[in-house]
Amino acid sequence: MRILLVGLGGIGQRHARNLRAVLGQNVDLIAYRARGLSALITPMLSLDKTRDIQEEHNIRGFDTLESALSEAPDIAFVCNPSSMHIDTALKCAQAGCDLFIEKPLSNSWRDVDRLIDCVVSNRRVAMVGYQFRFHPCMQRLRAILDDGLLGHLLAVRAMIGEFLPAWHRYEDYRTIYAARSELGGGVILSQIHELDYLYFLFGVPRSVFALGGHWSNLEIDVEDTASMLLECTMEGRALPVHVQLDYLQYPPMRRWEIVGDNGKLMVDLVTNETTLYTNNLAEPERTRIEHFERNQLFLDELKHFLECVETRQQPMVTVQDGAESLRIALAAKESIATRQLVKLEQLGSAA
Repeated sequence: MRILLVGLGGIGQRHARNLRAVLGQNVDLIAYRARGLSALITPMLSLDKTRDIQEEHNIRGFDTLESALSEAPDIAFVCNPSSMHIDTALKCAQAGCDLFIEKPLSNSWRDVDRLIDCVVSNRRVAMVGYQFRFHPCMQRLRAILDDGLLGHLLAVRAMIGEFLPAWHRYEDYRTIYAARSELGGGVILSQIHELDYLYFLFGVPRSVFALGGHWSNLEIDVEDTASMLLECTMEGRALPVHVQLDYLQYPPMRRWEIVGDNGKLMVDLVTNETTLYTNNLAEPERTRIEHFERNQLFLDELKHFLECVETRQQPMVTVQDGAESLRIALAAKESIATRQLVKLEQLGSAA
């Protein structure tokens, strides 16, 4: 098997490490790198300039995407900036590759339908990288909802905050894709995981209203704060879902709260703890995952994708799914710009 990595920044190098861990030397790794930086990014997100990423993981590098695709890779991992995902994925799919595309699928709707048509018509296996679908706390959340333990749902809140300059200690935060509009940055697209999981649980919302913008003194040209109200539908009636995102909080936080008429569930994805309160429990039921390694999410995601490639089955997060979370994100960005409620039907559909 030959696998092409398009981009060897932080996430590209993580996939390279994990591919070697899962497949060993039974995979030929090649890479197209626009910047050509060679230093190794460690699992602890520090920069080791004494080690070369290509030498470390036996990766053959190419200066152009066309020359890399001429090697006929079986799979392409699209790990370049978000604004380049669709163009890259189209070229790789047309060259015969199955696709793993990092989130978000794109930063606009341009050519999204074209990519979906290409994947479907050419029977490619294509997955979008939403590793939180594999988080045991989120799987516990899904099980509690499926079992109806909270009763009729009344409200959902998700709050995510993390100080952008602390994301990658090895590089200037002002240069990373998350900080730059032309690369597809901004907190809504960079922290889109919650929108994916909300779509997974409750479907596409009917409408979105959002407030936000560049409200801090961070030296970026994208929004650093967004507060969204999504009108989802549950049991035939509206379910209000509030999502708060920012680039400013320290220490980081990632919490969910789901309220029903029979109880409440709180999920903390920093401490990896779930707390269930129900009307028939004298004490809350707490579950905490000890010694949790974040990279396990990426390993589980990778193993699932490789199994889908082998069996030709649909992955957990298809390109169509990735398009729907993108549609929600674009609606939120439009709402911030116009200060108007945006109906999702106005933005097309990935169906």
